[in-house]
Amino acid sequence: MEDAAPPRAAGGPGAPDGRRPVRRVPLPPLLAALLIALPLSLVCGVRFGAAGLSWGEVLRFLGAGLTGGTIASDEVSAYTIVWELRFPRALLAAVVGAGLAGIGVAVQAMVRNALADPFVLGISSGAAVGANAVLLFGALSGLGIWALSSAAFGSALISMVLVYAAARTPQGLTPLRLVLTGTAMYYGFSAITTLMVFSAERGEAGRAAMMWLLGSLGGANWQSLPIAACAVAGGLAHLLWSARRLNALAMGDETAAALGVDARRLRGELFLITAAVTGAVVAVSGAIGFVGLMVPHVARMLVGADHRRVLVVAPLLGAILLVWVDIISRVLLAPVELPVGVITAVVGVPCFVLLMRRRGYTFGGA
Repeated sequence: MEDAAPPRAAGGPGAPDGRRPVRRVPLPPLLAALLIALPLSLVCGVRFGAAGLSWGEVLRFLGAGLTGGTIASDEVSAYTIVWELRFPRALLAAVVGAGLAGIGVAVQAMVRNALADPFVLGISSGAAVGANAVLLFGALSGLGIWALSSAAFGSALISMVLVYAAARTPQGLTPLRLVLTGTAMYYGFSAITTLMVFSAERGEAGRAAMMWLLGSLGGANWQSLPIAACAVAGGLAHLLWSARRLNALAMGDETAAALGVDARRLRGELFLITAAVTGAVVAVSGAIGFVGLMVPHVARMLVGADHRRVLVVAPLLGAILLVWVDIISRVLLAPVELPVGVITAVVGVPCFVLLMRRRGYTFGGA
């Protein structure tokens, strides 16, 4: 396959539309800054919360947990908060944010739609059906702590199969059919979820279901973290390996074919990766919106449209963003915890509008 060049920016000196060229940030210093900001954000995610802890305590307890050190008997409670509650939660926020941002890049390339995000395929709403079956009716109770994530992931896979079967044609998957089928499935699964909520008994179960539907990292633990981390790492690794093919796909099916890329086959691969990673992420965090929509655009604005650069920057941006969103959700109205999806929408909507109003920016690297 020929090396596919990234899509060219729409604006520039002498461009017919008169827009100014967008200045790009050099990748090495940006990458260095993000790699420094991420661990600092994780430490802040452990430091801030309803229970007050000093910076010294946080660093000491994290060091003890990472190195197997000892703590005093009167510090067990604070250590438990740091190591068993906040640290896995901060790590899960980073994993989920990275996964949603990376998959957002893939979905926008797959359907060639600037408004697409990981939930456009209806997989998140499918996962909600399984999760609510556990939260509201006690389904799969025999699985214990694995019941919620197992049910959500299983129903996400079922929704993936349904979307794939409905959208596939003898010629393969096409962007328009994927978007239309995913949207239809989204409304169908959402209707089922709403029916389940209204038919169940009110109370704490209903509140837990609503928190999950709006996104929550409150169930983070060391048992659920590795599964999500492995799914996200595997998906992002494959996307990075396919970055040149994504560049070709972004320029249209005919151009991709001229460059030796089978657009239909690649679109099928992207669909499977998107479904698997989205299902794994939604199973542990609920439906957190806007990260997969907004972060890819910010990454393109910073480094251009080349997927070899975007797929490095976007996951780091998504990880840092969601760690801080989770911090805000816990401290804004402490001790009450807000749904993470509410914060991402409140922060994301004005940021996205400002981004779209920025002169010289269009989808695909302008």
